[in-house]
Formats: sequence, structure tokens, C-alpha cells
Amino acid sequence: MSDHLETVQRYLSALERFVVREELAEFFTADGIQIEYPNRLAPNGASRDLAAMLEGNERGRQLLSRQRFTHTNVIESGDQLALELIWTGTLAIAAGTLPAGSEMRAHFAAFLTLRDGKIAAQRNYDCFDVW
Repeated sequence: MSDHLETVQRYLSALERFVVREELAEFFTADGIQIEYPNRLAPNGASRDLAAMLEGNERGRQLLSRQRFTHTNVIESGDQLALELIWTGTLAIAAGTLPAGSEMRAHFAAFLTLRDGKIAAQRNYDCFDVW
């Protein structure tokens, strides 16, 4: 397993454990960015700097009681990784028409660029299952 893939697997594990801001920030360069292309939860997409990513993680910790990432495919080229992931999240509180305890699922494609062993950029294409 490459160092980059090992870093990304530790990052996904940290997301699953809902780690605190400081621990999550360690996975990113100071100028790290995330681009989320339009999807059901973010119809206009989003572009986030590190501070916004950490804030989003805090919101996720309040919304979800559990989340899991399963990667189904990984392609690595130099400092870039392309991952196909299945995400499953369990709601801690009601959200929209879904009651607490409901499970959401999505198929993600995530493209990550690493620099000096940290994530410098992440681009997500998220496709949520119907709920």
C-alpha cells in the first residue's frame, strides 16, 4: 500500500469516528480545498477552504450518529488518487422527511491531490440514493 493511500484510509477512518477539528485538520495542507459538485444535498455545489471543511465536519457530527466509507476502487497516479466510495450515514436527528435513525447512502467519486503527505485538494462527485 502506498503512503498516499494509507493517508487517505486514515482520513476516511477519522471521518467515520467524527474526530475533533484539530485531529481532522492534520490531514490537510494549510491551503487545502474541497470542491463538492452539485448533488441532492448541495444543489449548487460548494467550494470550501480548510476552515469551512472543519465546520462542515462539526455539523456532520451533530446530524449523524454513524457514518461509514467503503472504497470499491482506487486508482493512484503520482500525488493523485481517484476513489470510488460507498458512503452510509445514520441520522442522529430528523432531517427533512427522514426520522432519526434513518440510513442514507451515496456513491461517491473522490479525487484527491496530496502534497508533503497531506491532502491539498479534494473534489467530490456525490450521487445519493433516493430517500
